Amino acid sequence: MMEVHPLAPAPCYNSPDMWPESAETQELLSAARDGDADARNKLLERHREALRRMVGMRLDKAVQRRVDASDIVQDVLVEANQRLTDYLASSGMPFSLWLRHLARDRMIDVHRRHHAARRSVAREQAMEVAANNDQSAFDLAALVRDREMTPAAAATHHELERRFAAAIETLDDADREVVLMRHFEQLSNKEVASCLEISESAAGMRYLRAMRRLRAILQEPPSQDGA
Repeated sequence: MMEVHPLAPAPCYNSPDMWPESAETQELLSAARDGDADARNKLLERHREALRRMVGMRLDKAVQRRVDASDIVQDVLVEANQRLTDYLASSGMPFSLWLRHLARDRMIDVHRRHHAARRSVAREQAMEVAANNDQSAFDLAALVRDREMTPAAAATHHELERRFAAAIETLDDADREVVLMRHFEQLSNKEVASCLEISESAAGMRYLRAMRRLRAILQEPPSQDGA
């Protein structure tokens, strides 16, 4: 089975939310439920970029040489369109998490077809995730290091990214996944818990554990404010 990082808002840290704003999504869901085909198309299309980023964070490099993340997303949206009526009729799961589950299942299928050996999907992607979302990576690295970062610390931006990418690469799959979910996907703790099928308290503890390990890897002590 593919070692895909389970399905992120933690505090935003000046980074834009990855998934579309929920109020408009709810309006489109309501219209689609009433049979509005245009709303149905808009609903799926407005989630395309978030899905592409979510898939891109986890798609193995070896697979990327043969399969583009956009192709996987297109397949996910086609499947979502086929299953949307059933979702609208019965699902209590938030729409973005439902799409996320479809995308994760699709990635598992893709990796099974294109990978013979088991490996971590996100291990070689950490640096590229940071490059595609510089502000999120910089803000998270700053959080790991110290909450008292000054403007002068911006001069260490690239070194900070390099250290952060190296540190997140050494985390185990569970810890790496929760970091990706919270800080790059901007999922809330409740959403992380739902995706991982664990309690909110367990999700929170997993996140804190991952942050402690990042701090230890970076050889920085935890901040004393209890965050």
